[in-house]
Amino acid sequence: MTAFLDVPSGRAARFDTPAPGDPRLARLSLNQRTTAQWSVREALDGARSAGLGAVGLWREPVADVGLATVARWVADSGLRVSSLCRGGFFTAEEPQARETAHADNVAAVDEAAALGAPTLVLVPGGLPEGSKDLAGARERATEAIARLAPYAGERGVRLGIEPMNPIFAADRGVVSSLRQALDIAEEHPVEQVGVVVDTYHLWWEPGVTEQIERAGDRIVAYQVCDWITPVPADNLLGRGMMGDGHVDFAAFTRAVAAAGYAGDVEVEIFNADVWAADGDEVVATTVRRYVELVEPYL
Repeated sequence: MTAFLDVPSGRAARFDTPAPGDPRLARLSLNQRTTAQWSVREALDGARSAGLGAVGLWREPVADVGLATVARWVADSGLRVSSLCRGGFFTAEEPQARETAHADNVAAVDEAAALGAPTLVLVPGGLPEGSKDLAGARERATEAIARLAPYAGERGVRLGIEPMNPIFAADRGVVSSLRQALDIAEEHPVEQVGVVVDTYHLWWEPGVTEQIERAGDRIVAYQVCDWITPVPADNLLGRGMMGDGHVDFAAFTRAVAAAGYAGDVEVEIFNADVWAADGDEVVATTVRRYVELVEPYL
């Protein structure tokens, strides 16, 4: 075996890096935030060069380049867009702010459709400044999703509610569990609203295997990365490379596969050390960890 070193841990790799064309990589998607040091163009080229099947894109860097340009690049690359991130942030109390959020989410649906992304990932939003009304914020998010869902269905885009770890309930995501996300999603046709299963956000949830089974064909995205400790001062950057933390990827992946999910698997990592590393080395480590820890259980 070649003596590869994984980043950012520096430990010796347990597997050779699969070559482009290896069938094990067909469902692997590089979420753009994993290689935040790369431009959109570099992310597309890096994913294609490594033999991945898809990329997950983010609205802001796409907008910086231009939607039409990125759509053309995607078409030329032969890659799928597994998801577009992100819509949401529905929890404002002021009517005008809620109208502004709705308009932005309509635009996000249109962007997803233009890129050929089947899923728009929704981050529900946190508590408005000064508010302690968690129940009210969740109700507003539920109402906003109900308003947006029919339009998404018309455009052929499924809304993916992303439940977020409870540490983000105040500032980012008032929907904290897969159970809560499914309670919202099940109010709508399955072709309009589903849920995102993200190992980082859900590894802690009691009964999560049963909730994944319940989700079934409402699973619109499966995102993987690890929960590492100690949690960094900026807790948003606490996502680790698979295998560097505490998540049981075999159990999660078996459950998602048993639920019938056959889509792409996105690796989405927010981590300062990962972002500081060479992008090609990050992708190589991602590929090796994926075929070791995730792909065998799909």
